[in-house]
Amino acid sequence: MTPLFQQIITYALLPTAALTGGGLLALFIRFGVQVRSAILHFAAGVVFSVVAVEILPDIVRLHDPLLTVLGFSVGIGLMLLIRRLTETPAETTDNPAPITGPAGQSSAAFPLAFLLAIGVDIFIDGLLLGIGFAAGAKEGILLAFALGVEVLSLGLATATSLTEDGVSRSRIVRLLVGLSALFFASTVGGATLLHKLPEAGLDLVLSFGLAALLFLVTEELLVEAHEGPEKPWLTATFFAGFLLFLILGMVA
Repeated sequence: MTPLFQQIITYALLPTAALTGGGLLALFIRFGVQVRSAILHFAAGVVFSVVAVEILPDIVRLHDPLLTVLGFSVGIGLMLLIRRLTETPAETTDNPAPITGPAGQSSAAFPLAFLLAIGVDIFIDGLLLGIGFAAGAKEGILLAFALGVEVLSLGLATATSLTEDGVSRSRIVRLLVGLSALFFASTVGGATLLHKLPEAGLDLVLSFGLAALLFLVTEELLVEAHEGPEKPWLTATFFAGFLLFLILGMVA
């Protein structure tokens, strides 16, 4: 094992631990409606900043409109298809009635579209970190800390959202571990494989990820963030998340 590969594994563990730790924190501490909204706003701002700081510049640099349209169309088409297939009958009516379980308690459908969007985000983040280390150790280390902030907020948002949807605690823990493993695997893959990927393939991957991340922000995180009473300071957390990752990206 080369020293660079050891360094990649070491720093990949930082965002991995942040993702799991953030999720467990939200799982064992019951947040109020406003705190939950602030977490979701902040996570949306950070993800949107990742799109602006890390993904869009690379897509523009690759400069292949046809492949960009293809990757983006496949990404948004897949997310919309998943959303359609996972909708409950009540969600397709104008006046949806709550779905109740055998004990009369409200029971939401498993949020598959939300989790897949989070999974794509985590996967792309891992690839970005791996490619960052392939470009240079300094860039990779700084990006590891920046992505650690992002996935910490995503872990908080994911566990909080799943708890509100009625998913069991043990299942949420398994999902968090799975997402963390996905991040680690994609980081290693990005460092060993994707830096050798032809530019056409990289454009497709990034364009697909771009669509999925925009879907995550606009159709999942912000929608859930606005379910409660809206206050100016809650909206401000979106911009705080955006600004934080923007500054971290500038430093990196």
